[in-house]
Amino acid sequence: MSTTTLAVLVPLLPFLGAVAGLLFGRTAPGFVRPLAILPTLGAAVLAVVVAIRQGGGTAISTATELTPTGSVPIDLSLYIDGFAALVAVLVGVVATCVQLYSTAYLREDPRYPSYAALVSLFTSAMLLVVYSGDLMVLLVGWEVMGICSYFLVGHYWETEAARSASLKAFLVTKLGDVPFLIGLFALAADAGSFRITKILGTVAAGGLDHPTLIALLLLAGVAGKSAQFPLHTWLPDAMAGPTPVSALIHAATMVAAGVYFIARLLPVFAASQAALMVMAVMAAVTMVGSGLAALAQDDIKRVLAYSTVGQLGYMTGALAVGDRGAAVFHLLSHGAFKALLFLGAGVIIHAAGTNSLAAMSRMDGLAKRIPDAFWTMTIALLALAAIPPFAGFFSKEAVLVAAEHTATGHSEFAPSAAGWVVLVAGVLTALLTAAYATRLWLMAFRGRGAAAPDHGKEPVAMTGVLWLLAIPSIGFGLAAGPLADWFDGKELTPTLATSILGTGAAAIGAMLTYALWQRATVKAAAAGYGAGLSASAAAAESAAETPEVAEVTHDHPAVPAGSAPDPGKALLGPLHRHAADGFHLDAVYDRLFVRPVRAAASLVRFLDREVVDTYVSGAGAGPRLLGSLVRRAQTGNVQSYLSALLAGAVVLAIATAVLANVNAGS
Repeated sequence: MSTTTLAVLVPLLPFLGAVAGLLFGRTAPGFVRPLAILPTLGAAVLAVVVAIRQGGGTAISTATELTPTGSVPIDLSLYIDGFAALVAVLVGVVATCVQLYSTAYLREDPRYPSYAALVSLFTSAMLLVVYSGDLMVLLVGWEVMGICSYFLVGHYWETEAARSASLKAFLVTKLGDVPFLIGLFALAADAGSFRITKILGTVAAGGLDHPTLIALLLLAGVAGKSAQFPLHTWLPDAMAGPTPVSALIHAATMVAAGVYFIARLLPVFAASQAALMVMAVMAAVTMVGSGLAALAQDDIKRVLAYSTVGQLGYMTGALAVGDRGAAVFHLLSHGAFKALLFLGAGVIIHAAGTNSLAAMSRMDGLAKRIPDAFWTMTIALLALAAIPPFAGFFSKEAVLVAAEHTATGHSEFAPSAAGWVVLVAGVLTALLTAAYATRLWLMAFRGRGAAAPDHGKEPVAMTGVLWLLAIPSIGFGLAAGPLADWFDGKELTPTLATSILGTGAAAIGAMLTYALWQRATVKAAAAGYGAGLSASAAAAESAAETPEVAEVTHDHPAVPAGSAPDPGKALLGPLHRHAADGFHLDAVYDRLFVRPVRAAASLVRFLDREVVDTYVSGAGAGPRLLGSLVRRAQTGNVQSYLSALLAGAVVLAIATAVLANVNAGS
């Protein structure tokens, strides 16, 4: 079977699985899980075969005209280079892990059949984006992911949080999609085609008439889809959906689509230094802001959500300095350990038995109760914090190396100012990332909150997936050398200077967080003992018998249940309140956009009711009044009609006589 045929089957298999799941999910429940897992697994296997056959060499490109348009044609085409081949493998592997994990996580959910079908459709749409060689066909996958995210984030539609989050995700991403669509049309108008190969050829020949305008319009859509400032606010709220959906969105689909789109069309953005500078500033603000916000969150999934926003900022920063290899390398590395983190968080939530206990300040005894999640999430957090030799270290260093290369004036087209912005923000974000990763680990696994009920051993379908994803989280960074051909032949190796900067910043963040947590723990323990000494003997005895009071250990003093120390408050100080609320961006948008729109809608409603309706009502009132007068004359009495007729005849006779006399006198 040809490579082209195999590539067509990669997005087609999960699509067919989604259709079959929607048609037969409720009538044949025994087929739901096979229809969820097998097509996605088949797509992952075929994606691996396509990547091996592509080999990082010449891109596979083929096309057939989809429909005649009379001007700019739309083609059903494939364009598979090394980046596309590797990203498709990531999507297939993560989606398979999510489907397998969901069979246990949502085992008792009555809406599991539709959920599994939507996850398959989500996967198919992302694979279409990855392999498509035509921007209009790519847009189809782009928009299908948007509607899938709406339904999946709102899976628990009975809750207000899920309904609001799904609507917010849909509207914010659509806000970016409007200029994105305009940018696609403008790009096709300049290039004369939606085909990626022809567009890149036009860019190389200097044929774009409006490069800055096109790049900025496209960047707006990417900011919405990949949750970059200022359109990132939907992503933390999207945690209201099932945790496996969060893993899929954050690791391999939806938010990865925007970064991948820029990587695929990087020459279009590189044609404008102004666009690259805007992208660099956007990435820097996103990285630093999300790192500060993550330090102030108590919900474990919101911490990971802000973490995703920041890591996407790293990828966007690498693209801003013109290195798509570093961006995609970090995209692949991040996909592995972020999927592991979210699925590990799902094990924590599953062990607690309710989403309400996702608050880290309430967690207690989890390291012993769920050792699989403890060890695998420890690996993933080390990768997130970019500690060598875990995967995140190598991919994050690749971004810093690219920024340093541009900052020192060695880039062919990116301005050096963009390099400095990304480099400084990247180092600061490395410190913040290590700080909130350490905080998450301490509060989740060494906290002294209120112990949740023990629901027994977690299912193998969940814990086995964690260990599977732990493998690339540990070793994928070392694969950058063998996979150099898939990254345009570029070796993504750390340098001494950036390694010292990045790892040093991470070490400072981790040690500072641990020191503040240890100090807060001792203070909390002392406060607990003081309260106990001043209490009555009966209260003291009752407290001693209460299992919620933590056991005293040598390196972890006892802390009263529910008062777990939070080093994030000490790190952020007065900034903590603002960071916890996402720096009030939702409130700003409410005042700038929501309230004016509502006021305008109220004005239109007033004009419609009080002005337009008045004219309409008046137009109906006149004939209605005339009709009532005529109706009064219609009595149905023949004598009345004859009397009126005689009276009318007399009046007419008199009027005729008067007129005749007037005419005779004149």
